[in-house]
Amino acid sequence: MTEHLAYYKSEVGTVTIAGNEDGITWMHIDDRKIPKTGKVHPSLKKAVQQVDEYFRGERKKFDLKLNPQPEGTEFQQRVWKELLKVPYGKTASYHDIAKRIGKPNANRAVGNANHQNRIPLIIPCHRIIGSDGKLTGYGGATTAKEGLWRKEWLLKFESE
Repeated sequence: MTEHLAYYKSEVGTVTIAGNEDGITWMHIDDRKIPKTGKVHPSLKKAVQQVDEYFRGERKKFDLKLNPQPEGTEFQQRVWKELLKVPYGKTASYHDIAKRIGKPNANRAVGNANHQNRIPLIIPCHRIIGSDGKLTGYGGATTAKEGLWRKEWLLKFESE
């Protein structure tokens, strides 16, 4: 099935959304300029609209069909489903998520699954912090370190 791309310029950079009729397959945030692509494919219009509503402060929860590619392991999928339960404006630690999925000693594995999340923002991995309350990297960008300011911005934005 053909994958389509759409772009949204936000305060944290260009949000690239990829997907098809089966759902959103991946998302990425970086500093690239938005390419001149013409119209948004119908399969991505709802996603672009909801991302816009999020950044305007009008949307706290996304209602989109997700189809992460690659799908991830069973463990990663469990972590990603748990991330979806962390409410807007709230945070949880890697340890919190590990306990919630019944693997209380799997903090590092949860961190790795969090980093492998292919649909950041919608699957809100930015809401996951260290047990000490400190911010860790943000995989929604090119590198986790590069994305740290984006994670900080998103958390501040959601807490206002």
